[in-house]
Amino acid sequence: MTATATTRPVLINGTWRDADVASTFQATDPNSNTKLEAEFPVSSWKDCDEALDAAADAARQLRKLPAAKIAEFLERYADRIDDAKDALVEAAFSETGLGKSPRLADVELPRTSNQLRAAAAACRTGNWCMPTIDTKAGIRSMYEQLGPVCVFGPNNFPFAFGSVSGGDFAAAIAAGNPVIGKANSSHPETTRLFAEQAIEALKETGLPLATVQLIYRTSHADGEKLVSDHRVGATGYTGSRGAGLTLKAAADKAGKPIYLELSSVNPVVITPGALAERFDDIVGEFATSVLMGTGQFCTNPGLVLLVKDANSEKFVSEVAEKFSSSAAGTLLSPAVAKSLSSSVTKLTEFGAKVVTGGGEPESGRCAYSNTLLTASAQDFLSNPEGFQTEAFGNASLIVTADSVKQLCEVIANLEGNLTGCIYSAASGDEDTYDSVAFELTPKVGRILNDKMPTGVAVSAAMNHGGPYPATGHPGFTAVGVPGSLLRFAKLTSFDNVRASRLPVVLQDKNPTGETWRLVDGTWTTSDLG
Repeated sequence: MTATATTRPVLINGTWRDADVASTFQATDPNSNTKLEAEFPVSSWKDCDEALDAAADAARQLRKLPAAKIAEFLERYADRIDDAKDALVEAAFSETGLGKSPRLADVELPRTSNQLRAAAAACRTGNWCMPTIDTKAGIRSMYEQLGPVCVFGPNNFPFAFGSVSGGDFAAAIAAGNPVIGKANSSHPETTRLFAEQAIEALKETGLPLATVQLIYRTSHADGEKLVSDHRVGATGYTGSRGAGLTLKAAADKAGKPIYLELSSVNPVVITPGALAERFDDIVGEFATSVLMGTGQFCTNPGLVLLVKDANSEKFVSEVAEKFSSSAAGTLLSPAVAKSLSSSVTKLTEFGAKVVTGGGEPESGRCAYSNTLLTASAQDFLSNPEGFQTEAFGNASLIVTADSVKQLCEVIANLEGNLTGCIYSAASGDEDTYDSVAFELTPKVGRILNDKMPTGVAVSAAMNHGGPYPATGHPGFTAVGVPGSLLRFAKLTSFDNVRASRLPVVLQDKNPTGETWRLVDGTWTTSDLG
C-alpha cells in the first residue's frame, strides 16, 4: 500500500521517511468526536526490522560513550520540550481533549521535562548502577546497559508517559539504551512532535541518531514479534490488560523482559471514625479525585470501602449529588467512552446499583455521565473478580460492609493494585487501622493515609507499581529515579578484572568523585586505598 500525501513519516535510523505501509489510521478529536485530518501509517514488519537493526547498532555505539554524554542529550531534549510547549499543548488538546491549562501546559509538560533532567542527573552520577565492591574477594558489580528498549505509551498521559518522552523513555535512555517508541493511536501527532525535538537534540549532542526511533502502529502479530525479537533488551508497556498480557506472553516465550502497567481500581478505605470527624472534607476530596481529568488516571479511586452506619449512607447521597451536579468531562477517545459504558454495564449485571449516571455515551463528543454505583460487601464477596472490573473514567463503586471484619474480608479478596488509601480518625482508630492496613498493604504498591491516590509524585521514593494485575512484576516502579532505571539494565559482576579494565564507577580512583558505592559493606563516595 502506498502512503498518501498526508500520511506522516516514521523515524528510523535518524531519517524521517515514508513507512512501509500496511494500512493507515487517523486520530479522533474527542471534543467533537470527528477524525483529524492527518493519516498515520500502520507499519509492516519491514519498518520494525530496520528499526531493530539500527537500534542494535546504536546500542553498541552508546556503550562506548561516557554517561555524561547521554545525560547531555536528556538535558538538551528537556530544554527543547520546554521551548516547544505551545505546539505540543495544541496537538495534545486536539487529540486527547485534556485541558490546555493547567493540565497540559502547567502540570504534565513541566513534569515531563523535569523527569528527563532527573534521569540525566542519575546518569551523570552513576548512582543508579549500584556499584558494589568486595575487595577481599576481588569482585565488583554494577548495573549496566541492557540493549534496545521498546516503549508502548498509554492514551492518558501523552507527555509524561509518552513513548518517546515519558518515564519509561527517560529511564531506558539514562541506562544507556536506545528506544524504539510505538506511539499510542490516540495521540500520534503529539508523539511525532516529541520525536522531532528528540532527533534535533541527538544531532546537537552527537549521540547515535538511532538512539530514538518512532513507529505509530503495527499489526498485533508484528507487535508480538517486536517485543520477542532477539535484538530487543526489554519492553515498557502501559495500557489495557488484554493487550498487555498478549505482549507479555510473546515476550515471556522468548525470555525477554517486559514491564507492564495494566489496571487498578485503587481501593480507598474510609473508617467510621474518619467520616464522623471530617465528613464534608472527605466527600469533597473523593468527588474531586474521581472527576479530575474525567477520571482518566491509572490511580483513580475506583473502589471505596465503608462500614455501614448513618454516615456511610449519607456519604453515598452527598457524593451522588456532587456527581450529578458536575458537568461530565471529555473522555480521551470513542474507545474509552465505549469501554467505560461496557464496564458500568458489567458491574450492574454482577449486582451493583447505579445511584447516579450510567446509560450510554453522549453523542457529539466523547463523554459519559458521572457515575456512582453501590454494592454490599456480601455481593462483592460472592463475585470478587467481577466487582473489580475496572471502569476507567469518571465512575466509582462504593462497597458497604456490615463490620470491620467483613470489610477486611473484602480487602483480602482484592487483586493487586497500584495504590491503597486508608482514611482514619485522628485518634481512637488504631485497632481498625492496623487490621485494615495488615490486609491492604500486601495488595498495593503504594499505601496512603488520609489522602486520595490521584497523581504520582516524581520522587526517588515513589513506587508506581504493584502486584498483578496492576503491573506484570511487583518489584519494579515505572516512576522514580533511580529505581525505574533498573528495569532496563543488566547486573554484571567483574571477577578478578584488572583495575585499568574496570568500568569507571568501579575503579579505585573514581573520576566522578560523587558516586555512592557499596565498598566492603559500607556506602562511601571516597576513593579506595
